[in-house]
Amino acid sequence: MSLPGSAADRRRALRDVLVELRQEWPDRLQRAASLQEVLRVWLLQRPEQRMGAYWPIKGEFDPLPALYRWSEDHPERRIGLPVKHKDTGLLSFHVWYPGCPMEEDAFGILKPKDTEQFEPELLLVPCLGFGAGGLRVGYGGGFVDRTLRQREPHPVTCGLAYSVSWVPGLEPLEGDRPLDTLLTDEGVVWGR
Repeated sequence: MSLPGSAADRRRALRDVLVELRQEWPDRLQRAASLQEVLRVWLLQRPEQRMGAYWPIKGEFDPLPALYRWSEDHPERRIGLPVKHKDTGLLSFHVWYPGCPMEEDAFGILKPKDTEQFEPELLLVPCLGFGAGGLRVGYGGGFVDRTLRQREPHPVTCGLAYSVSWVPGLEPLEGDRPLDTLLTDEGVVWGR
């Protein structure tokens, strides 16, 4: 049985359900600890030196502890957090480090304050949900997809999600850009 309305309407309704469910999982902390380990091990094999990540909101997995360990004792490695630009609908990435001065962006999400901008080679992307073929459910702003369409060469994209966020039959929307890799608390779901 399919939900009524357009694919965009169904995605919007799904988004609301996934945010609510994620915040109610009784084992979210255990899942987060497992995903930290999966991410740390996965990063060991990666050649990239410039990583774009995100500041976690609404119960999202926090990749920053694993990234900090990845960058320890490697001054050439850079971690960046996004700055959303309302005027263009794009993201830029600015250097982040523990203790970095932060400020709220126009959407109320913390971003690095007055740090250097750089282009990430690999982009970690939060997923409310995920489906076959590299599809992800985000918050619906389109910032990630628009930004990726503007980048040449494209950074490698790695989605981070909890395994219980699998959405069977997830329909693609116009403008969706499939992820290259997806990691969950159970391991690498697909990708390189």
